[in-house]
Amino acid sequence: MNPRAQVASFEEWRDAARGFVAAGLAPHEIDWSDQGDEPGLFAGDESLQVPPAQPAALQVSRELIGLLQAASCYRAPDRWAFLYRVLWRWSHGDRVVLSAADEDGMRLHMMAKTVHREEHRMHAFLRFRERPHDAGDPRFVAWYEPEHDVLHDAATHFSRRMGKTTWLIATPHGNVSWDGAQLHFGPPGNMRVDDAGDIGEALWLAYYRSTFNPARLNTDAMEMHMPVRYWKNMPESRLIPDLVSKASAGAQRIAQAREVGRREGAVIGIAPADAQPKREEPTSLDQCRRCELWERATQGVPGSGPGDARIMLVGEQPGDQEDLAGQAFVGPAGKLLDDVFAQAGLRRDTVYLTNAVKHFRWEPRGKRRLHKTPDQRHINACNYWLEHEIAGIVPRVVVALGATALKSLMHTSKVTLNSMLGKPVQHEGRWIVTTYHPSYVLRVPDEKIRESAFADMVRALQTAQRLAAEEAVGPT
Repeated sequence: MNPRAQVASFEEWRDAARGFVAAGLAPHEIDWSDQGDEPGLFAGDESLQVPPAQPAALQVSRELIGLLQAASCYRAPDRWAFLYRVLWRWSHGDRVVLSAADEDGMRLHMMAKTVHREEHRMHAFLRFRERPHDAGDPRFVAWYEPEHDVLHDAATHFSRRMGKTTWLIATPHGNVSWDGAQLHFGPPGNMRVDDAGDIGEALWLAYYRSTFNPARLNTDAMEMHMPVRYWKNMPESRLIPDLVSKASAGAQRIAQAREVGRREGAVIGIAPADAQPKREEPTSLDQCRRCELWERATQGVPGSGPGDARIMLVGEQPGDQEDLAGQAFVGPAGKLLDDVFAQAGLRRDTVYLTNAVKHFRWEPRGKRRLHKTPDQRHINACNYWLEHEIAGIVPRVVVALGATALKSLMHTSKVTLNSMLGKPVQHEGRWIVTTYHPSYVLRVPDEKIRESAFADMVRALQTAQRLAAEEAVGPT
C-alpha cells in the first residue's frame, strides 16, 4: 500500500517531499492529497518511517523554489503530486524539467504564471468597505473570490499598503485580518461583508462616474482588463451598464464634439518596421530582407547535403570563410567537424549541414572581420529559412550545434545549452540532439575542457545515428 501524504500548505509539502526524496520514494509510490479533517501529515502505511532530509542532501535552485512555491497555490486535484514529480526529476539530475519545451516544465510555468496573474487581479479588483467608526475593529472589510490560493501573498501586499489601519478580507476558503501589526489567518467565517455600512462608498461612486469618459469607451478592452466575473463584488460595477448604455445612446458623440476642438493632437509613435506595407515572403536568400544582416554580408549561405538525409546538423551562422565561399562549414569549424565525423563513424556526405542564421554577423577589428553572436531577432527572422529546409529534407534527427541553433529549433530563448546536453528530446515529430558548436572547441583555452567538449560532440553524432536508425526501422 502506498503511503498517503496529506498537506495543507507549501511548507508542509516541502518538508514531506524532502523526506520522501531522501527515502528514495518515486512519484508513483506516494498518494498526495490536500489535508482534510484528519490530524497529522501522513496516513495509510503507519509503519513507514521517512528519514528527515539533511540540509545539504537536496540542492534546489532559487528559480525552481520560486516556481514550486507559486505553482503550489494553483488549485488542481493533483498539484502536490505534480510538484513532487518535478522535484523528483530535478533531484535525479533532469534539469530539462525547468524548460518550457518540456511537458512538465511547460505546466509548471503555466501554473506559476496563472497564480501571479490571479494575485495581481486581487490587488486590482478587491474593494474594501469602510465600517462606521463606532463599529470597532476591523475598520475595513472586503469579500473576494479568488480562483487560486493567493490569499496569503495578497495579504502581505495589503498589510504594506494599509499601514496600521485594521482590515479583514473574507473568501470562500478562509479569511485574513490585520490588526495594524500582524496578520491573522483563519477558516471561513460567517461575516456578511455586504451588510457592512460604507461611509465612503458614495464618494467613490461619484468619483468613478465623473472620471468615466464615454469618448474612449471600448467594452472589449474593458472586459479584457477587468473580467466580468469580478464585477459582482465591485461597487462601481453597478454603474457600468448605465454608463455604457448612455455612451452608446449619444454621450460618446457629445463628449467627442465638445472636446475635439480643445486638443492640439498627439504624435503616435510607431516602429518603422510596423509602418511598412506587407510584402510577399522572399523566395531565395539573395532576396531576403527579413533583418539587417544582409547589408554587411557577402551573401546568404544556404545548407547543403542530400535531399533525403536522415540527420541534419544546424550550426549558428556562417563564419568569415563561409560568407566568402557561400558554403556551410568550410572554415576552421568545418575542419574540426570533419574530425568529429571521423571519430563518430559518420560520413559527411550523408548529412545535411546548415545554420540557424544564414548571413554572417561580424564587427571590424583592424583588417579582420570578427564573429559576433546573432541576437534573438536575427534567429527569429532566419527561422523562416530553417523551417523551409527542415520541411524539405524531413530529417529524423536534428543535431543542434550550440545555443543559437538550439533556441531556433525549440522556438524559445529560455532554453539553455547545458540543460539539454546529452538529453535527446522529441520535438515537432523529430529528435533533437544537443551538443557544442565546433568553434567552442577551437577557442576554449583549457585542454581538458576542449577534449571533453570534443568527446561530447562525438557522442552526440553517435546518438544521432542510433536514433535515426531506430526511426528508420520503426517500433517492433
